[in-house]
Amino acid sequence: MATFTVWKFDDPDQAAQAEHVLKQCETEGLIKIIDHAVVSWPEGQDRPNTKHGNEEKWRGTGWGALWGVLAGALFLVPVVGGVVGASIGAISKMTQDAGISKEQLTTIRKEVTPGTSALFVVTDQGDLDRVGERFHWMHSKLIATNLTEGEREVLMETFGGR
Repeated sequence: MATFTVWKFDDPDQAAQAEHVLKQCETEGLIKIIDHAVVSWPEGQDRPNTKHGNEEKWRGTGWGALWGVLAGALFLVPVVGGVVGASIGAISKMTQDAGISKEQLTTIRKEVTPGTSALFVVTDQGDLDRVGERFHWMHSKLIATNLTEGEREVLMETFGGR
């Protein structure tokens, strides 16, 4: 079963460090990474930086489109109550059939702020508890959505990949 997870870190550089830990977990057979993105939001910047984990492959999958839509809708929209709410509402309509709820999107938007970072990951066949233990020393917070195969298909169809 594929799983969409977001780990939030209290430092703008920690998600990049966690990316290395995640890849090590894959090497050890704890998890299979389908795709990932690192969002880093240094203090003083208007918006975060987003680095797609599989830049060379993203055009052939829906994941690059997902990371772009999430970053755009969650972080690039001005922080004006109604505008943010409308943005999250629009993206939740695209992701609801894939198991990513409006409440989860709202939580991500509230949690990932200047001075923090986040690791967005789509995984398969993994032990997220053991992976999360590897992030424990980094003072991470996990937000997770389990995706069924049907939900994964909807996500891929919604964002244009197969």
